[in-house]
Amino acid sequence: MVLELVAMELKVWVDGIQRVVCGVSEQTTCQEVVIALAQAIGQTGRFVLVQRLKEKERQLLPQECPVGAQATCGQFANDVQFVLRRTGPSLSGRPSSDNCPPPERCPVRASLPPKP
Repeated sequence: MVLELVAMELKVWVDGIQRVVCGVSEQTTCQEVVIALAQAIGQTGRFVLVQRLKEKERQLLPQECPVGAQATCGQFANDVQFVLRRTGPSLSGRPSSDNCPPPERCPVRASLPPKP
């Protein structure tokens, strides 16, 4: 039996701008999405992925799969929004990016690395 993984795009709001993460599958974790987005926008620190549906928000766990979380919303799955939220500075003690110019305010497409 061969499992076929379908890669798709996940739209995530980052600082009020919609970003697209490519190469997302049903097995992709929130942690992988957060890392791809943080690298794409050039930011370090601690981030969480938040699932927003109408007026309700739910912080997703690092090992949760956003595609699966979206599917659990049934007929409202198309209304789900994902938001990347910064929760704090990096734990590694790296210098902050405060002295760096802000990233360009244009749509950014981040891609997950291919899985072996």
